[in-house]
Amino acid sequence: GQGHEGKRHTARQASEHPPMKPAKFDYVRAESTDEAVALLAEYGDDARILAGGQSLMPMLNMRLTQPQILIDISQASDLNFIHSDSNALHVGAATTQATLEWRDGLADDVPLVGQAFPHISHFQIRNRGTVCGSIAHADPSAELPLCLLALDGEVMLRSKRGTRIVPAKEFFLGTLLTAREPDELIEAVRYPLAKPGQHFAFDEFSMRHGDYAIVAVAAVADADGVTLAVGGVEDRPVSQYWRGVSGNDMGSILNDFSMSLEAQTDQHSSAQYRRHLVRVLGKKVIANVRS
Repeated sequence: GQGHEGKRHTARQASEHPPMKPAKFDYVRAESTDEAVALLAEYGDDARILAGGQSLMPMLNMRLTQPQILIDISQASDLNFIHSDSNALHVGAATTQATLEWRDGLADDVPLVGQAFPHISHFQIRNRGTVCGSIAHADPSAELPLCLLALDGEVMLRSKRGTRIVPAKEFFLGTLLTAREPDELIEAVRYPLAKPGQHFAFDEFSMRHGDYAIVAVAAVADADGVTLAVGGVEDRPVSQYWRGVSGNDMGSILNDFSMSLEAQTDQHSSAQYRRHLVRVLGKKVIANVRS
């Protein structure tokens, strides 16, 4: 679902509560972007968007969200697309993660996303879950939001008031909290295409393959410097760019960076261990992009 939730709950936390059934809601299948946007304009905070449902359905079952109406966009053909221009790969709101994962040329167009996909849950989830749904859900451990931030991607928001484009660094506001307004639909996301001379690396640590990452890291390097983006540590993905840093300095730089993060302690890991993983995984991916 396309979330605008202020509650500090994740799907991971929701799964640890006893199962329940959703509260009553109305269901509408929107056949187009315009129909979905019109319904959002009418219902606002009382509406939720259903695309793949892999994040939204557990939240409905646990009653962490109780919408009046569910707007299903999964069959809206004008939202099911992947296309590229000279700058970015555009992914529509109804496009599944598997469709992007198996797209010819993904490894050349957006290598970082291609490297991240094997870490994203399991193939059954990727077959139903959507790319934009993951961006909208804004779980701080999720891989696709992390890649969008690392690449300086953008989120395209559509409402009856018009269209606006929000940079990834301004879109993620906290756990399950984004800059999307209640009447806005995430129409698409834009992942910038790889430029000549850029190098990319992704890695994460989780308790088991397919589990939520304790810490995930993405590195993007060019001739001038390197960007490191980190997920699972703060309440949103964060990134840092360093220009002209030598390999000898990276250990102390990563230590300072890890200590600057507002790391979270929960039942899965301590803040101290998350900072340790930032240093270890950060060093690994940065070495990969600079080798």
